[in-house]
Amino acid sequence: MKKLLCGLAAVAFLAAGPAVAKDYLIAGVKPNKLVVIDPAARKVDKLIEIPGPGIAPGTIVPAPDGKVAYVVTNRLESISGLDLATGKEVFRADFATPNVRTKAMFAVDVSPDGKELFVMQSPVKLGLGEYEVQDTQIAVYNTADGVGAKPVRVLKAPRRLVMFAFAKDGKSLWALGWDLYQIDPKTGAILQTHKVLNWERPNFNPPDILDVWPQFEQAGVFSTPYFTSRSDLPPTDPSAFKTGILTLDLENGKVDMKDFEDTSVVIFSSVVNPARKTEVFSVYSQLSKIDAEKGELVKRIDLPHTYYAINVSADGKELYVGGTMCDIGVHSPETLDRLATIEIPGCPDQGVASLRIAKR
Repeated sequence: MKKLLCGLAAVAFLAAGPAVAKDYLIAGVKPNKLVVIDPAARKVDKLIEIPGPGIAPGTIVPAPDGKVAYVVTNRLESISGLDLATGKEVFRADFATPNVRTKAMFAVDVSPDGKELFVMQSPVKLGLGEYEVQDTQIAVYNTADGVGAKPVRVLKAPRRLVMFAFAKDGKSLWALGWDLYQIDPKTGAILQTHKVLNWERPNFNPPDILDVWPQFEQAGVFSTPYFTSRSDLPPTDPSAFKTGILTLDLENGKVDMKDFEDTSVVIFSSVVNPARKTEVFSVYSQLSKIDAEKGELVKRIDLPHTYYAINVSADGKELYVGGTMCDIGVHSPETLDRLATIEIPGCPDQGVASLRIAKR
């Protein structure tokens, strides 16, 4: 009988399998806090103080194992790595030196193995009576170097890069600026360029992008709205202005750009549904559902206020909108109806901080 019970226990253990990682929303609020939210429980799990001075958190990047979140802080002059369970600062890199002021302008990502952190930097040399703009660069840090980390290498980089997204295999770093670049993370060499601003499209003016919110971790597909206008129509014609969606599959490197409507309400960020990767959602003062494959707007609803950032659950069954004010809205991807509102205690402003998801 004892052997039978042991056997049944072993079968039950094997049937249970490994624990499924749980989604936690990671947001930032002014002046210097990271917010960990349990979306299933519809509540804030913890507020973490970011050490040092701060006005508003910027880009947030979760580590692949979901244990640490890296956040741009200190007036864009530092990046802090915070343990999401304990709140302890386990990594920090301060960029400035006595003669050079360096800012991190949005683009940040961590390698798929979690070992290296890539930060877009804009340095300025401080003279006695003038500022001397230096070449932009990508500073690479070992995440294991902890507090006081210094770059292990510095790569040349095109100007105006605002978004980094690592390829799934870790062999290339995608960078969005005026164009979309595939970069060798070891040398900084540009492996290929997909034209965005320089897209040569008959009867169209150069496209523009206003997106600094990375939200690709669930689907493995980076997406962003873009805006363009027809050069063969008068600017008084509403149909002359077009909004589209750019998608980049981080598994195979496929890039697609397709218009979906005359420009109206979509402005900033978007996210791809991991359950249906042709389905893209964008947020601002309205929440929009888009069929990126067909280039069609599917549905749109008004929101109670403006939101900058949007993310999605791992199973594609919930949307999360955040940024600007002090709440996170939970919506149905099917109907776009609001399912819940999660208030951040004290009602602090989220500003332009990222809305990311860490799995742990």
